Amino acid sequence: MTLPFFTAEDIRRALPMREAIEAMRAAFIAFSEGRAHIPQRLSISIPEQEGITLVMPGYVPPDALGLKVVSVFPRNPARGLPTLSALVVMLDPETGAPAALLDGAFLTAWRTGAASGLATDLLARPDAESLALIGAGAQARTQLLAVAAVRSLRRVRVYSRTPARAQALIEEMRGREGIPEDIAVAPTPEAAVAEADIVCTATNSSVPVFDGQALRPGTHINAIGSFTLEMRELDEETFRRAARVVVDSRAAALAEAGEVVWAIRQGILRETDLVELGEIAAGRCPGRERPEEITLFKSVGLAVQDLVAAQRVRQRIRAQGG
Repeated sequence: MTLPFFTAEDIRRALPMREAIEAMRAAFIAFSEGRAHIPQRLSISIPEQEGITLVMPGYVPPDALGLKVVSVFPRNPARGLPTLSALVVMLDPETGAPAALLDGAFLTAWRTGAASGLATDLLARPDAESLALIGAGAQARTQLLAVAAVRSLRRVRVYSRTPARAQALIEEMRGREGIPEDIAVAPTPEAAVAEADIVCTATNSSVPVFDGQALRPGTHINAIGSFTLEMRELDEETFRRAARVVVDSRAAALAEAGEVVWAIRQGILRETDLVELGEIAAGRCPGRERPEEITLFKSVGLAVQDLVAAQRVRQRIRAQGG
């Protein structure tokens, strides 16, 4: 069996960030309207390596059928390997036979960034122009590109526990695709957040990464790093101050979003407070209602994102004769 394999560069060329954001709009609307068949993902713990492997299948009629296998192994950087590795397998919806393979690590980062781009477009103030980026890995880079695709950024501050990583991100990304020249390392996460209109957290932290008291009125937050009940990027104060808490999936958030479940257990948040991004994208629920509101998008990631993005990549490359 010989299958086409689409690399990171294939994906980037076939699905530029602005188009990826529109793909996520379609994906989240399909999910919230019940048109996508997305089972709860299977999680396999590998305690000897402090790792986790996730299996994420799904079907988005009429033609996006497949699954992603993604592993997150925090010890890998010490081995000179990336923390996250993944493979997307697309299947023929008529026969079930394997049809294509895609670089799942890049696709994960690309579609996750695009989801935050969509959330920012729907929830951030139209005049938002400053970004705080907490984290400096691959996910942070696509968060930055996605926010720059939907808002005219004038200032970016980056915080990482390893300042050299933040500086490397800055040198790589400055001036690219709407990213301003005014991008610099922040000394603390609170210093970054205190002057931001938009905050993106992209870490593997198990404890909150900034003090919610530092948030300015009118801030929008994209929190995309945590995906288990043991992980938390946001503190209780952030949830107390948030006027609207938006998730990719209610069921997934209640099963996997550590900070959301914590806030509910503390009585700060109710399950009925959660709104799905697809509901806002479809116009069935309001997003931001006042300029001074703090809005929050918490994502754990859904297979519908991978499948819709992967199918659009395949269609575009076929249309180009590839």
